[in-house]
Amino acid sequence: MIAISDNGEGMAEETRDRIFDPFFTTKPVGKGTGLGLSIAYQIVVEKHGGAIRCLSKLAEGTTFEIELPLRPPH
Repeated sequence: MIAISDNGEGMAEETRDRIFDPFFTTKPVGKGTGLGLSIAYQIVVEKHGGAIRCLSKLAEGTTFEIELPLRPPH
């Protein structure tokens, strides 16, 4: 498992629940495509059989946990 954390402002539950949705972005129209985390999810979960989780609380920061299997799925 790899865990990446920050000490930023964190995310509201409504945002956190949608971050892996294709085209979801918190940026203004024309300023972002919202594909990055959707693609990361596809690579980690669908292609490699792993897991990716986001743990975040407002005013406490965010942690992404990425788990990859020792052996790829067959």
